Amino acid sequence: MSTQTENNMEQNQNTFGVISKGLKKRYRAEKIFKSLGFSAVLLTIAFIVFLFTSICFNGYSAFSQAKIALSVSLDADKFQNENIADANFPGIIKDSLQQMFPEVKSRNDKKLLYALISQNAAFTLQEKIERDPSLIGTNPTIWVLANDDVDMYLKGRIDMTTAESDRRIKDKQVQWLDQLKRNGQLKTVFNTTFFTSGDSREPELAGILGAAKGSLYTLLITLALSFPIGVAAAIYLEEFAPKNIWTDIIEVNINNLAAVPSIIFGLLGLAIFINFWGVPRSTPLAGGLVLTLMTLPTIIIAGRASLKSVPPSIREAALGVGASKVQTVFHHVLPLAMPGMLTGTIIGMAQALGETAPLLMIGMIAFIVDIPGSVTDPSTVLPVQIYLWADSPERAFTEKTSAAIMVLLAFLIFMNAAAVYLRKKFEIKW
Repeated sequence: MSTQTENNMEQNQNTFGVISKGLKKRYRAEKIFKSLGFSAVLLTIAFIVFLFTSICFNGYSAFSQAKIALSVSLDADKFQNENIADANFPGIIKDSLQQMFPEVKSRNDKKLLYALISQNAAFTLQEKIERDPSLIGTNPTIWVLANDDVDMYLKGRIDMTTAESDRRIKDKQVQWLDQLKRNGQLKTVFNTTFFTSGDSREPELAGILGAAKGSLYTLLITLALSFPIGVAAAIYLEEFAPKNIWTDIIEVNINNLAAVPSIIFGLLGLAIFINFWGVPRSTPLAGGLVLTLMTLPTIIIAGRASLKSVPPSIREAALGVGASKVQTVFHHVLPLAMPGMLTGTIIGMAQALGETAPLLMIGMIAFIVDIPGSVTDPSTVLPVQIYLWADSPERAFTEKTSAAIMVLLAFLIFMNAAAVYLRKKFEIKW
């Protein structure tokens, strides 16, 4: 009897040993899995911080801009014609620079001197005189934009240790800039041009207003079409459509469309909206139609998920008191599902705001200087504008590219924050 008891105890000890060993192994595996998960989160945060830091480091300087003060001589004999625009404003600007640096005599030095200021200086002077013709006959001081190379030098973006022949800013120009700085004729101001002008071949004149308005018009078209169509499709499929093979095919295709590469929608828009319907190319109307096709699956899927989240008791209670099917859906179910639908719509709009590929296919990559005034005017959008600037060789466009990315990210963060706010504010927990 004692021998059997000893055998049982020994067997129990072996069993406990196996169980304990298995538990330790599972705990160790769980600890390793948690460590890997935590490391993945840290790595992701590190990559995001690195990305945002690099973008901000390269782009923050684009929000400031260098200006140079010129004392111009507006003698009356230079404005003999009644039309002020007939005056030789570029010549007046050059004469002003010559008076500031009378020691500059050679043709090459004059060329370097004139390159200190933007080509827009003559237009700035013209606009100032057209607003105030009483300036004719006086010697006013005007502030004009500096050339993009000067702006890059003042921001420390040009390596002055390299050979002069390899630099876009020359030693003589540096001496002249130092003299202007000592005389208080050189300053750095907030870059309003970046927010108030359209695209330009000259970096110091380029802005995002045209692309921003193009994005706004495009998103308005997309929202006006995709939201009612997407919500109506979600309500029909979830509440009214019969369950048969045809609705199953439609559901499968909607889910598949959500994963189709966006450039396919651009090809579809090019073939149907532009070539068949004759919608003008490179317009917010064409862009909005294309992005509507791309956004619809997201809104429909989100809308159906919101409708499914409404408890069946709501429907049963409405039907029990005599409401029709339509009244049940539109008076009781839809209001409760609307917060989720709005969240899905905003996420779809944020996705559309960042799209580039489908818009490239319909011609919105064109160089557009004028600010669009309607949905049928030629325009571009912020992502395409960023693409165009990133492809430009000038160093000044690099910082503008990063600055435009910062603006685009701010819009995307705002839209996603709005989606989260709406979900938290109107969400009903059952």
